Amino acid sequence: MSKARMNIVMLTGAGVSADSGVETFRASDGLWAKHNIEDVCTPEALERNPKLVLDFYNERRRQLKSVKPNAGHYAAAKLEEVFNVEVITQNVDNLHERAGSTKVLHLHGELLKCRSMKDPSYICTTEDDVSIGDLCPNGGQLRPHIVFFGEQVPMLETAAKIVSKANIVIVAGTSLAVYPAAGLVGYAPESAEIYVLDPAAVNVGGERVTYMRERFALAMPKLVDILFEKYRDK
Repeated sequence: MSKARMNIVMLTGAGVSADSGVETFRASDGLWAKHNIEDVCTPEALERNPKLVLDFYNERRRQLKSVKPNAGHYAAAKLEEVFNVEVITQNVDNLHERAGSTKVLHLHGELLKCRSMKDPSYICTTEDDVSIGDLCPNGGQLRPHIVFFGEQVPMLETAAKIVSKANIVIVAGTSLAVYPAAGLVGYAPESAEIYVLDPAAVNVGGERVTYMRERFALAMPKLVDILFEKYRDK
């Protein structure tokens, strides 16, 4: 395989979107400081108080309309000029896509989609609020297309296969503390280069890891320059 079409896999988390002004869940002033997980992000919460859950994600969806991709998102998309790039994100926003990334796998669902509580195979897109009484054709109440705590991550096996073929893995904006997504970097081939972009002391381990202790919006454009310089003409 030509180095010019090496496989780059990006594993991105909340810190990537934070640089665009999207509230994160785990920061000290983040969403979990304002909401209990048990009230808005579990199957039990949806059964117990569906309106509260719907309203919580309606608010997230409205916020998404007010933010834009940051320099890191655009830099990630620019990698496609030289490499085969696949983004595996824990984020539920569409900022990677809006910046131009063409292969994005959402592990934890997507804000701009909803699905039926009666027929999980029914998934539709929406940019508007979802309310009680909004039903699928089979009469099932629509719910956020989000993987709640306690639910299976259906795209995890697909993500692992993608990582297993990577020549370069970029870990950005994630503490690698939330499983099962945190285990994905372990599927990378032993020969793969790994870059970790995060101001926090995220430790992947191993000699093949390069750390860039900066926020995504600053580190990602620099990394693109490094990778282009190293591989563009080879």
